[in-house]
Amino acid sequence: MSSAPQRHRTAFAISALAAGTALAGLAGVATSPVAPPSAQMTIAGQADLAYVVYAPERRHPVEATAAREGAIVDWLSQRLNRPLSVPSLREYGYALPGGRRLPGAAGPAAQFMYEDGAGARLALYVSPASQRETAIHVLREGDRRTFSWANDHMGCALSGRMAEGQLRKIAVDVCSEPGGHPEPWR
Repeated sequence: MSSAPQRHRTAFAISALAAGTALAGLAGVATSPVAPPSAQMTIAGQADLAYVVYAPERRHPVEATAAREGAIVDWLSQRLNRPLSVPSLREYGYALPGGRRLPGAAGPAAQFMYEDGAGARLALYVSPASQRETAIHVLREGDRRTFSWANDHMGCALSGRMAEGQLRKIAVDVCSEPGGHPEPWR
């Protein structure tokens, strides 16, 4: 037979599990076994999440600064095991403060953060993709928009808080540098 302390620990574990399951149910969280979130999330979802986390940061929006732009591109290219290029958004009024390495569903990902003179930010997310090519799609979340596409097994997504048409124009221009022009818009 079990000792009293063992029964108490077992009862506590069962209670904690039941309470957690009940809270998850109230919050609308699925409690059945499912694939890890990173495997379920699209590149647009990953990019949007990274944007939500890092764009509001005032002190540390990037992990590595673009003081030496070539160094950050080389570093992130090595981490993604693929040569990257960083498009300039100066014609749109955005400078590149830097970037960071992030986890992605298919391995390491990179995020390049851009900022205009008023402090508004755009983020370009780059990650290996399982598809050779996909057309550009838009993800709308509140006041945020993320345009995503894949080319040559490289997924790209541009996220920001701006008029959808303007962000779309920038995304089309950006396509030519990191991943090539994708198929027509869907």
